[in-house]
Amino acid sequence: MNTVTLEIASRDLASRRFIGAFSGNQQGSFISFATPELLFKTLTAKRWELLQAMTGAGAMSIREAARRVQRDVKAVHGDVQALLVAGLLEKNEAGQILFPYDAVHVDFMLKEAA
Repeated sequence: MNTVTLEIASRDLASRRFIGAFSGNQQGSFISFATPELLFKTLTAKRWELLQAMTGAGAMSIREAARRVQRDVKAVHGDVQALLVAGLLEKNEAGQILFPYDAVHVDFMLKEAA
């Protein structure tokens, strides 16, 4: 199963993971956000619903994605653009969008305020 982990991670952690991967150590698939606020700003409820509809579904047009989530194409187009910028979605040579994962794991911890 091709799983991506969405996480809150410091630049230091992301850099260590990059260096490990560059050295040949398997790291897995991660998409990191600097803060919880950035994660939640990027992954709104509608965008999460869109990713859920696209998980494991292969490449599709924006129109097909909009049909799957029963939303307006223009609104979905805006969400797709935001997810492309964030690195969550990809575009293939034919211009179709793709969420190339079969599963999503979200990993972050809420700690006591200091």
